[in-house]
Amino acid sequence: MKNNREWLERTLAHEECDAVPYNFLFSPRALRAMEDHYGKDFLDSLSFPIRMGSPLGRKPLYADPDKYGPTIQDDYGVVWTTNPIDRGAPIGPCITESTLKGYTFPDPTQEWRFQDLGAWCARNDGHYRILWVGALWEQATFMRGMEGLLLDVALHPAFVEALLDGIANWVLKTTEILLARFPFECIAVSDDYGTQRAMIISPADWRRFIKPRLKQIYALAKRQGRACFHHSCGHIIPVIPDLIEIGLDILHPIQPEAMDIARLKKEFGKDLTFCGGVRTQDFLPRASPDEVRQEVRRLKREMGRGGGYILEPGITILADVPPANIYALVDEARVPGR
Repeated sequence: MKNNREWLERTLAHEECDAVPYNFLFSPRALRAMEDHYGKDFLDSLSFPIRMGSPLGRKPLYADPDKYGPTIQDDYGVVWTTNPIDRGAPIGPCITESTLKGYTFPDPTQEWRFQDLGAWCARNDGHYRILWVGALWEQATFMRGMEGLLLDVALHPAFVEALLDGIANWVLKTTEILLARFPFECIAVSDDYGTQRAMIISPADWRRFIKPRLKQIYALAKRQGRACFHHSCGHIIPVIPDLIEIGLDILHPIQPEAMDIARLKKEFGKDLTFCGGVRTQDFLPRASPDEVRQEVRRLKREMGRGGGYILEPGITILADVPPANIYALVDEARVPGR
């Protein structure tokens, strides 16, 4: 393999490589465990093949209360709690009625958002660079509240359309700037649609409200030769064919607690690359390191067959995962072969 970028491009083309690529996302406590064990430069010293970045936001994903205080406001005006071990939680909606009257969407073109990305892209040249561009439905739930938004889908659909249009405009403008100014391989959208057993909204409503706007985002990236990565937790099998139809390349994190990932590989593996698959709710926190290694080997062997698979936990590695299991996961993922 000449470089990590080629490794990922061949995997996305469903070529069976000598090794299965991998990716890991760490919450603050898990990140400290990695740095303590492997050093602060572990991304480079271990040559992780995928690098993920994003424009800056007023609220970082993990906002430490020692730095930001007990609450912080995001770009859209949603107030969040801060937490030293996770991303916190929205305190309440910033839009309390089914109207956008009096609300102004943020400006996605502010220069400070992009100030570090040129150096980041240059530093990670040779790796597969993925840039997060935003969310649609998920952001709307933060702004309106889940209960309020679900009621609006039924009672005030025009408001939902207008809200999602405003959010989609932010994502599209952000993506346009990234495509025009920076070298990278793939955009990423973070947008949760599933619970453990079913979708949050019906597939029909998803197709009405979300699919057309998501299609615009994917199409913008595809026109510029970039791949599309999509994060959605939970059970979303009913809309996977739709995601394929509008151009998705990588589906993340395929939670095995919510979906049969072997079925996903069988039914959709020729059209999608799957990223995820290691159980994080009932396995990583409780298994032994040896059991973790065995599961990694099984996933590489079974999901990696025929390419189209990136090994990763089914969600960010959280504070409840023992450090020994994190090290077993990372070390076994890096073993060549399947």
